[in-house]
Amino acid sequence: MIGCWQFIALWRERLELRNGEIVNQSQEYSFYVTSLVAEEATAEQLAQHIRGHWAACENGSHYRRDVSLGEDASQISGRNAAQAMATLRNLVLGLFELQKDKERASSPNVPGWQRKMTASAALQLIKKGA
Repeated sequence: MIGCWQFIALWRERLELRNGEIVNQSQEYSFYVTSLVAEEATAEQLAQHIRGHWAACENGSHYRRDVSLGEDASQISGRNAAQAMATLRNLVLGLFELQKDKERASSPNVPGWQRKMTASAALQLIKKGA
């Protein structure tokens, strides 16, 4: 079946800890929709799908952006400059993934590949559609 069959309201409570002490606490509702009918997934299975989605985001994109490209350590504070850098980081990760998928990346990770990538080589990849 195609369509929106369930609406999910998920209550989140978040505690931010530093040295074992709570330094920040937040609570919020998050809302989701799914094309799964009630018989296709239990509430626990839906919660697992949601956790899996966010785990993939955190462990995939954010981890690579921070660890490989040093995003969290960036000193850029202006909105336009930060947006430009985010765009460039997305471009770097996108080019790497395209090269990796076509087995043309000479390094297994972004930092090694990035060190070997020149601006002119990156432009050639963009022109060729990587």
